[in-house]
Amino acid sequence: MAARILSFLPIPTASSRSSAPVKSMSSLSPPPNHHAVRLRSFLFAIPISVAPSLLFPRPSLRSAASVVSILPTAKPERASAEKLPRWSLRAIKAFGMAELEARKLKYPKTGTEALLMGILVEGTSETAKFLRANGITVFKLREETVKLLGKSDMYFFSPEHPPLTEPAQRALDWAVDEKLKSAGEDGEITTAHLLLGIWSEKESAGHKILASLGFDDEKASELAKSADKDIVMKYR
Repeated sequence: MAARILSFLPIPTASSRSSAPVKSMSSLSPPPNHHAVRLRSFLFAIPISVAPSLLFPRPSLRSAASVVSILPTAKPERASAEKLPRWSLRAIKAFGMAELEARKLKYPKTGTEALLMGILVEGTSETAKFLRANGITVFKLREETVKLLGKSDMYFFSPEHPPLTEPAQRALDWAVDEKLKSAGEDGEITTAHLLLGIWSEKESAGHKILASLGFDDEKASELAKSADKDIVMKYR
């Protein structure tokens, strides 16, 4: 096909080449856009490995934590309070993972069971390590959650940020209260405080699932001893 098309095109002769006026590329192209030229020179001046991070910076977890330093609370006076302990970065990330787990299971709300899964999905906290050391994994939590609460309607879609259930909200507020009792405004509210808050809700799905997987008051007491410390725990 290409050969047929080319056969119909006129072949320039020496005379036609000499008589045809030669125009520079600058005369054929439209007037340059000075902003575009400056941007193009800027892009080519930046190494490929560096350009994406400069042009499209990704929000870090630390910057996100400065915005979401206070997780949802049922106590209005806390929403505007400045002198309150902050949630740790891992606890904030675990909360975000909990919302995601609730959406995966297509649940309308984020419950205590989702908060537990969020702690384990985040995975780097000492609380998550403590749970795994005691045989409690995210896969077992999901399995027990479906057994206890059932599967959601396959045609139901969770909201982007599923609201907290009442037990889950009380667990968060319990964690803040416990931190205030133990260390006042100093330090951070960790995932250990969050887990103990879930355990304090005796009738919640999270408490029942933990109990079914072997978690008890003795393990809760062991976890509470190091709730304020960021150390590597010694497991039995």
